[in-house]
Amino acid sequence: MASDKVVKLIEEVKELTVLELADLVKALEEEFGVSAAAPVAVAAAPAAGGAAAPAEEEKTEFDVVLKDVGAEKIKVIKVVREITALGLKEAKDLVDGAPKTVKENVSKEEATSIQEKFKEVGATVEIK
Repeated sequence: MASDKVVKLIEEVKELTVLELADLVKALEEEFGVSAAAPVAVAAAPAAGGAAAPAEEEKTEFDVVLKDVGAEKIKVIKVVREITALGLKEAKDLVDGAPKTVKENVSKEEATSIQEKFKEVGATVEIK
């Protein structure tokens, strides 16, 4: 159980406004020479580093990026509309702005299928 001193301090902290609480945290950091954010950042860094390695090894979601439109821009716009369900103007803007991501977080099979559709109309895509 917490001592009476701790309980009393908690009750006083509950009554503080957000600004007063921020001042309290800053004063405690200065008084004791610590940072409230440092332990969180240190604890999060190894977790992020450990989780990132397996994610790269077993990548299951890919992005399809339109790199080059080629000579048949209209056919490329039609393929973009088919794949993304964008309107004509949005699809044209995407094609005009190449290199652009056409579709994100798709399976390897779908990304390969999309790549083939673009190859058929002379466009160049990259799977990331």
